[in-house]
Amino acid sequence: MNFLTIGHRGVMGVEPENTLRSFVAAQEAGLDAIELDLHLSKDGALVVMHDTDVDRTTDGSGPIAEKTLAELRTLDAGRGERVPVFEEVLDAVRAPLQAEIKDVQAARALAEIMRRRDLTGRVEVSSFHDEAVAEIGRLVPGVRTALIAGRYGTDVVERAVGAGAATVCLNIRRLTLEVVEHARGAGLRIIGWVVNTQEHLRLVRALELDGATTDHPEIKRTGRFTA
Repeated sequence: MNFLTIGHRGVMGVEPENTLRSFVAAQEAGLDAIELDLHLSKDGALVVMHDTDVDRTTDGSGPIAEKTLAELRTLDAGRGERVPVFEEVLDAVRAPLQAEIKDVQAARALAEIMRRRDLTGRVEVSSFHDEAVAEIGRLVPGVRTALIAGRYGTDVVERAVGAGAATVCLNIRRLTLEVVEHARGAGLRIIGWVVNTQEHLRLVRALELDGATTDHPEIKRTGRFTA
């Protein structure tokens, strides 16, 4: 089984999350893929940040949607890093990417870049929102998509299938064998998040998941020997 280890916002356990520094560190650590988050700026740039506002991860304040890219560029995103746009990440690392979109508008902006740069083989698109998953699937034929869920039951499987997703990314703290078996019955891949402890790593390996999203690169090394 090819068990994937995905760097959460790069390697946010050791570097400022969602920065080029973090993504390069994830690639250098040998992680199989890199997860990141996308929002639209006021002027339509597809910027890489998790929250809807800049308060937690930069020295600024206020919603991303109310700031232009130029304004976002003035902020310190940690250790002197600047808020990157998606295209910069594509150029900074070679690793496969899992891009999380927050809404349908972000899906449309991402679709334009994916078509222009022929990214269907490199970028998997994920979202908590069924409609965003369905929209990117409609706009980019052949794109791989994943539905993310934090609080869920077996219904997450029907939601994923309905949105056209091939993968479910599930909160490891709520994962049950029943959900795993239901997802497998529907032919879905399963990624567990966030896997930062040996206990959680043993659980995802015991449940025979397809991969784990982690904040810490050492999970990649130990995962090969955990069953």
